[in-house]
Amino acid sequence: MKKILVVDDSALMRSVLCDIINQDPELQVADKANNGLEALELLKKNTYDAVVLDVNMPRMNGLELLKELRKMRMPVRIMMASTDTREGAQTTLDALELGALDFVHKPERAFDCKGAEFVKNFRRTLHAVANSNLPVFTKVFSREEAQSARKMVQLVKKNASRIGGSKIVAIASSTGGPKALQSVIPKLPADLDAPVVLVQHMPKGFTKSMAERLDTLSDVTVREAEEGEELKKGWVYISKGGAHMNVVNKAGKYVIHYTDEPAREGVKPCANYMYESLLKCRYDHVICVVMTGMGSDGTEGITNLKTARKVHVISQDEASCVVYGMPRSVKKAGLSDQVVSLEQIAQEIILHVGVN
Repeated sequence: MKKILVVDDSALMRSVLCDIINQDPELQVADKANNGLEALELLKKNTYDAVVLDVNMPRMNGLELLKELRKMRMPVRIMMASTDTREGAQTTLDALELGALDFVHKPERAFDCKGAEFVKNFRRTLHAVANSNLPVFTKVFSREEAQSARKMVQLVKKNASRIGGSKIVAIASSTGGPKALQSVIPKLPADLDAPVVLVQHMPKGFTKSMAERLDTLSDVTVREAEEGEELKKGWVYISKGGAHMNVVNKAGKYVIHYTDEPAREGVKPCANYMYESLLKCRYDHVICVVMTGMGSDGTEGITNLKTARKVHVISQDEASCVVYGMPRSVKKAGLSDQVVSLEQIAQEIILHVGVN
């Protein structure tokens, strides 16, 4: 039974969220707080498997609590649940960088939280957070760190032999991904000899902000992918939330194409569609990277892709994952050619793709 702390300043919302949690046989609300200060005092005295945290609260809000926990180096598994987290994408990304592991959008009205879709998503996300590795407090990635990381990239470039043929990198990530990607994308050089397509499980409205944030840290150009956009080497294309991203051949050029099938593996976008779309593309080398996340998205797509394409699969190791679900599934299926730590992923991409 996982013990949960619920932090929300609305008594009605607390009641509804507690009911959702307590009706799950594997979850139990152990304590409640109506602001960050109350929560901090409880966290000093007790241990919880996860915390459900609101953003806007009196006295101490959710972001202030995360900063305090970071300052005290107190690792706590936190899931953000706030009305801010829908269009307040910047706030959400700030929370994830400060140590929150995942988030759900909480409807404005408590009554709407009783809907089947919200309940399913809430419990699914909370289970993943409660069963995740405790957060590790690393510095928020900065331009300066990106520059030092590129010294390593230069060494790799000097020692990497020229890799012929056309190449593409396809990355899949979920829970823990937004922060983990900051240890990968900013380390890639602008002259990477391949485009990068990326599916991060996020709802509509968040992927654009994430792309913009990664772009400011990186030498590669990072964009939320647009319909019909032609793929260029040294660019990273992040799938929009709420649609499935595919790579298709159009008039001899590879472009982005979105489709609107139902969620697959419980997610939309789904990396399986991205990987399977590469079946019809004539790339000489496909480098698949499967990073932290719950579930098994990517496994079926890569299995199908390997029947027709030369594929090299890099999966993130258990120790550096927030949730060792997607990489575990790929490894268990015998698809992983390499299992490496988060810090090694960029280096391995460069070694297997090369630079112009």
